[in-house]
Amino acid sequence: MPSPPPSNAAFLQAARHFLVASNATATEQAFAPVAQASTSMPLSSLDALEKQVRHELGQNAQQTRTWWRPRTRTRTQRHLTWLDLCNADGYVRERTLRCLQAAPSALFLALALRRLNDWVPEVRAAAREHLPRIAAASAPQDVAQALWAVLPTLDSWGRFGAAERKTLEELTASESVSRGLLERILDAPAGPVTSILVQVTRTPLIDTWLKTVAHNAIQPAVRARSFRFLMEGRATWVAGRTWTWTDLKWCKGKFEPVTGERRLEVTYPLQELLEAALRDASPSVRRIAAEMLIKQPAAVGTQAAVLAATLASDRSPHLAARGRFAMARLSEAGAST
Repeated sequence: MPSPPPSNAAFLQAARHFLVASNATATEQAFAPVAQASTSMPLSSLDALEKQVRHELGQNAQQTRTWWRPRTRTRTQRHLTWLDLCNADGYVRERTLRCLQAAPSALFLALALRRLNDWVPEVRAAAREHLPRIAAASAPQDVAQALWAVLPTLDSWGRFGAAERKTLEELTASESVSRGLLERILDAPAGPVTSILVQVTRTPLIDTWLKTVAHNAIQPAVRARSFRFLMEGRATWVAGRTWTWTDLKWCKGKFEPVTGERRLEVTYPLQELLEAALRDASPSVRRIAAEMLIKQPAAVGTQAAVLAATLASDRSPHLAARGRFAMARLSEAGAST
């Protein structure tokens, strides 16, 4: 087993001490050092952390197995704890989900959320049933932090279906949780914030806040995606992938993304959005405005020529060229009428 990174070492050491000392009379006080160590853990590399915890659980089970019954299923000789979410035994993971209460930290909540992609169907069913109860009993800031760690990875979850998606949407529907996610989307200077925004906008959760995100988010990519959603009047995401044959004779093909979408529940004048986007400091945001101005000049009305002239004077040569192209198209349209 590879050595854990320094950030995980204290947590794994606390977990190891707990497993060695625990027995059928173990209490919450005995688990307290593990819970305390988990509060300072970064919610990254959760897959590797699960493997390390599973290794510790397996080592402890081997040490407590009696020599005269080596091939029988090891019965749990202690109270089930949050660590057993990583147990190699699917029966143990399922029973653990059914007996858990409030989460002591965001780390354990993230491990519980990952059970929605568990390889055992019964564990996924238990997660769908009990995660809303566990989240309701936990601190909203921990739920938001756990969702923040899990949402960017959803596209890689091969066993994550519509029922699991509905459970996750129930968790984000809480006002306190959604506000925590919104604050992180606005303030995060780095990280996969755009992916999180796309996942959150699959429901009307922050439709009324998209304009605020477009104006005030720190990351330019987040502002650009928000402006695109608002200008198009719809939220889009990758709903899956489908196989397409490119050369049937030679059995060649590729996976192509399948896009899902829904209409936004809020609408704003396109001219207002274009003016705001053209004032943005980031070229990536102004590029969205240029694209929409070229695509939908009629929706802007009489101010389209003014906005095209503003774009033609942009300090970015590429955007200025698009502005000149928009002006030429508007001139041709005016001459033809």
